Amino acid sequence: MRYSLMNSSIGLLTIASTENGLAAIHFGASIPTGATIDEAANRVYTEQLEEYFEGRRTQFDFPLDFHGTPFQVAVWRELVNIPYGETRTYGEIAKKLGRPGAARAVGMANHDNPIAIVIPCHRVVGHNGMLTGYAGGLPIKRALLTLEQGQGQSLFT
Repeated sequence: MRYSLMNSSIGLLTIASTENGLAAIHFGASIPTGATIDEAANRVYTEQLEEYFEGRRTQFDFPLDFHGTPFQVAVWRELVNIPYGETRTYGEIAKKLGRPGAARAVGMANHDNPIAIVIPCHRVVGHNGMLTGYAGGLPIKRALLTLEQGQGQSLFT
């Protein structure tokens, strides 16, 4: 695993990758002791994330290297299909996966999402359209949705 830190408009992010692609994005500094720091190896990821935060990128075009249970992977793949600037409910995701009663399981898969922002779990909302939990906190979830919905480039206005 190769790590780097990125300053972003929502705070410090830890980027982790393998030779197969982006493996994780964590909020804050979370580089394990003794880990390999490799800014150059993660440059493509940080550059595209910077473009996203500047409102100049709506899709990422680099490989992902994530692992989970078959259900988690199915949820994460479905999240990537949510168009930029749109939201879906946990129930809608569950129905799309052929598991209409699995909204809570979708929520748990979101909770375990290893690649925040790129696998856009911030685009998933409660059945009533309300914002629900997010690893980075609800203010960051709101800021990401605000950015994507074209309501301004300042993420914390």
